[in-house]
Amino acid sequence: MPASPSTARAINDRVALRLLQQEGPLTAGQLKQLTGLSRPTVADLVERLMAAGLIEVVGESGEQRRGPNARLYGIVADRAHLAALDVRTEGVSVVVSDLLGRELARASVPIADDAGTGPAVEQAVTLVERAAKEAGAERLHTVGVGAPGLIDPATGELRDSSGLPEWHRRLVAALQERLPARVIVENETNLAALAEQRDGAARDRDTFVLLWLGHGTGAAVVLDGRLRRGASGGTGEIGFLPVPGTSSLPSATDCEGGFHSLAGSAAIAELAAGHGLVATAVSPGEPEAAALVRQAVAPLSSPSSSPSASSGADRFLSALADRLAIGAASVVAVLDPGCVVLGGEVGQAGGEVLATRVGERLARMSPLPVEVRASTLGGGAVLRGALLTARESAQDDLFAPRSR
Repeated sequence: MPASPSTARAINDRVALRLLQQEGPLTAGQLKQLTGLSRPTVADLVERLMAAGLIEVVGESGEQRRGPNARLYGIVADRAHLAALDVRTEGVSVVVSDLLGRELARASVPIADDAGTGPAVEQAVTLVERAAKEAGAERLHTVGVGAPGLIDPATGELRDSSGLPEWHRRLVAALQERLPARVIVENETNLAALAEQRDGAARDRDTFVLLWLGHGTGAAVVLDGRLRRGASGGTGEIGFLPVPGTSSLPSATDCEGGFHSLAGSAAIAELAAGHGLVATAVSPGEPEAAALVRQAVAPLSSPSSSPSASSGADRFLSALADRLAIGAASVVAVLDPGCVVLGGEVGQAGGEVLATRVGERLARMSPLPVEVRASTLGGGAVLRGALLTARESAQDDLFAPRSR
């Protein structure tokens, strides 16, 4: 059946808004060309969107053109403000942006292990409120939260997980109570994968696996362009994967003895120490493993380095690649993703040097072709993914057709 006039208008409005989001400010003529709509239809569309407060005139196109046809229309960026949170065991980071995703404020706060649940939650919520105030946001429309642990696919809530601070779960409830905003929670590794697909190492892939390598380990699975969470939200809990090379097996409540024991930050630091490497400079909040890998890669990336000067680093990276290939090979054998991104701070620090070594080992271990890439976003991918999720949700709400 043909669409009703009201449905057709809603579809046209949404198409135009998406184009303005993707392309930036456009003239009515450009909207006509890109949408294929008639000039009167575009004129009506522009009038509706301006009356709804969704778009505004932001300038003119070209010095030689004047008048209505030269007006540039853009999305009203401050129609909604968004926040993204990266919740770690040791602290919280937040970014506040406008509806177009332009960053307006950024802040972080460390949270001590011995901080009580109440004080920890208060620290985190206060951080968000202060960042929103700094950004000039009277209220937040949507808040995207990236956290470790399992997200219940039915309720969207962070499940109670052993080994994670209690304040993580309490934080989500506190945000919902204190802020007049929609709060969306997603596993941190899943958000990192979304960011790498949109802006990072997997921009040209609709099927891939992100292997998260930071303080801990994890994986995110994207198949045919869709993030897969599993029946209980546990897809990618690769830290619990039983692997050779450990002294025990993981349990339902403890991933020690699993892949985490080979590729977690503490395990990588121990491996580096065995090869005579010590981290000399660790940035605040950075996993020690990332600093060690970055230091090991540096001499090998220099054309003037001698083999003897980098032999310890070379052996360390080879041993690390052996470990990472074990976990990656299991994922590749089951999913055949064609691409594995080494994500997180460690994956970014290893760069092409580490990715190439892991790829070489996978080629020997698996008959399935797979490309291994290094993260381009590193640990910042979680915040980026949370912001993208918040922006998509807000735009879906604001751009949705309204009853007349």
